[in-house]
Amino acid sequence: MSSSRERNAPWKAGKKGGPRPLNRKPDNVSDDWLWGWHAVSAALGNTAREHPMRLLATAERAKEIEQRFGRQKILEILDPQAIGHNLPAGAVHQGVALRIPHLQAWGLDAFEPKPGAVLLMLDQVTDPQNVGAILRSAAAFGASGVILQDRHAPKLAGALAKAAAGAVDTIPSARVINLSRALEELAELGWRAVGLAGGADKTLEQALDGTPTVLVLGSEGEGLRRLVAEHCDDLARIDMPGGFESLNVSAAAAVALYEAARTRS
Repeated sequence: MSSSRERNAPWKAGKKGGPRPLNRKPDNVSDDWLWGWHAVSAALGNTAREHPMRLLATAERAKEIEQRFGRQKILEILDPQAIGHNLPAGAVHQGVALRIPHLQAWGLDAFEPKPGAVLLMLDQVTDPQNVGAILRSAAAFGASGVILQDRHAPKLAGALAKAAAGAVDTIPSARVINLSRALEELAELGWRAVGLAGGADKTLEQALDGTPTVLVLGSEGEGLRRLVAEHCDDLARIDMPGGFESLNVSAAAAVALYEAARTRS
């Protein structure tokens, strides 16, 4: 009978017989995995999620899961190496991983344009770590949601969900094909758009007026694209008295959300 370690580890036959560990990652890791305790526990607690397909955990994490969410029929208890074998190289899974269908995206008309409400729109921000950090800040500062491009934004899973620390399941998100058209639709629904641009005349503090606002952030390399900027009602810069030229997009989003939260208070 094989030991639990042998059952849990991926093996292949060696040249001289007997098993040896298989360290090579699968060639086609699915893009619907979540890993890390905060990301997985938030997904398990989200009633809007579809049923998960696989749930992998170490024995210690399995106890935490069952204490918090009850018995999980699909739970597989594995050692950390075996869990990691199902995930992309370098995934810091903290002893738990979940394969689950992607969340259903919101429609733009689902965001209510209440006074003080804030949406974030990301114009071709493609780095998963940055998008994850932006979602985390959006949750922290009470944003109504985040709008992403359908084709030029990462999936809300994997490294992004790990960086978001559970915010993927707490902040509503919409995906649109064309950001300019989305801004037109949002304007008809009662939203005002403020694009962040380093060379703008107004500061963000001057541009925010407490009305329902979409804060539009561009990619680190290119900033806002021209057509997207033209569809904003106002352009504003983050005032930086220290004289530094620019901020990382996730840091800029956090500052902008803080400034918007001050306007609401």
